[in-house]
Amino acid sequence: MSDFWNRVDEELEYKGLNRAFLARECNFSVTNIGQGIKLGSTPSADTAVKIASVLGVSVEYLVTGENKTTKQNQENEQAQLRLYRKYHELIEKCEKLPQNQVEFLGLVADRLEKN
Repeated sequence: MSDFWNRVDEELEYKGLNRAFLARECNFSVTNIGQGIKLGSTPSADTAVKIASVLGVSVEYLVTGENKTTKQNQENEQAQLRLYRKYHELIEKCEKLPQNQVEFLGLVADRLEKN
């Protein structure tokens, strides 16, 4: 697997996401991701930008591994830290649940958000 896809997988794991989610958000199939991994290729610039946007990282980071902090990244990190502080007790409880219950809570949250 190329370094690009290793970094993508690391970010997905860190954020608790999967390749199916990434493919859906980027408007392509999971098969396309599998093909890229199998071939060890870096995607086109357009696709890399979509992937980076969904993951909240820079294309440069996914391609090179270098993470130059931009003002936008700093603001995103601060926002994530505020959310963690606000919901850390809930997060800790969720981490103790079996995966199927966490997925169920995600579905409940999705439905509540739509109402």
